[in-house]
Amino acid sequence: MGRIFQRGQTFWIAYYRHGKEHRESTHSVNENDATKLLKKRFGEIASRRFVGPQEERVMFEDLGKGIERDYTLRGLRSMKAAKGRMMHLKKAFAGMRALDITPDRVRDYQAQRRKEKASPATVNRETSHLARAFRIAVKSGLLTVVPPFPNRLEESAPRQGFFEHAEYLAVRQHLTPAVYQDVLDFAYYSGWRRGEVTGLTWREIDMAGSVIRLDPDRSKTKTGRLLPMSQPLKEVLQRRVAARRLDCLMVFHRDGEEMIDWRKAWAAACKLAGLPGKRLHDCRRTAARNLIRSGTPERVAMQLTGHKTRSVFDRYNIVSESDLRAGVDRLAAYVKKLPKETIVEPLKKAGKGRG
Repeated sequence: MGRIFQRGQTFWIAYYRHGKEHRESTHSVNENDATKLLKKRFGEIASRRFVGPQEERVMFEDLGKGIERDYTLRGLRSMKAAKGRMMHLKKAFAGMRALDITPDRVRDYQAQRRKEKASPATVNRETSHLARAFRIAVKSGLLTVVPPFPNRLEESAPRQGFFEHAEYLAVRQHLTPAVYQDVLDFAYYSGWRRGEVTGLTWREIDMAGSVIRLDPDRSKTKTGRLLPMSQPLKEVLQRRVAARRLDCLMVFHRDGEEMIDWRKAWAAACKLAGLPGKRLHDCRRTAARNLIRSGTPERVAMQLTGHKTRSVFDRYNIVSESDLRAGVDRLAAYVKKLPKETIVEPLKKAGKGRG
């Protein structure tokens, strides 16, 4: 049910959807334009693909504002990463209507980002961010449906890097200044995430009680953690006490300033150690593996490192080539000890004894 009417010289249309009347200007003085628009709206309503005038005005920038507001209200720690993803999305979709962001255009975006040497995982995070922006727009009433998105790109297997103890010592030897060595030591013996280590404050340190209490607001999982000080961790913190400044709350700092970017120093140390490509996060995987190897129960190990899901912890509890070799050697040794003579009597022979 609908109608066409005029306001001044301009034609308008009116139609009903879900019992509610919608009125819309054609911005035209031609009645044929009004007839065409009304038929279009009827078709959209019948096929459940209704797009009203409000949705036609929603721009990509509106999607960006919506998701940024959502991140802010929820206090998500990934805001910095989200802004980086949106920066790349803006290059492709800035000034575009949300309705014009079609699957084909998203595929073009995927192809362009791959040409720019972005990894499949990075591209997937960016397109997922865009899809999330659409979902937020639907929840807020700006849009009625989330458009279909193309298939995600196939990602390589999760990184499985870790440090053998000699490798850790080799990289440590070449790290300068000394505060970087302390960061590496803490990460290696705690298994904490990089940001949890570099952002550590003295308010979280109890030297008298020999315990470290991670602030829940600094944890990726929003869960506080308690880490008793092992002797290596205690030695790290004693060195940091000696370097402590009253004008700085940070445990790890450079001349009183927060450690923001030390990638060049890290890369140089790894290169000098003959281990290019190593990452500080490899210490987290290494700690998970070493905790299990040392006989620590998995539940306790997960609490120490802050792993909430078993799947991720299992992925970090990496099995090295030496572990695999030891496994097959133990299998071979076990088989070698098995009896070489048959202890089960053949069926036919057993039958002859029956009478």
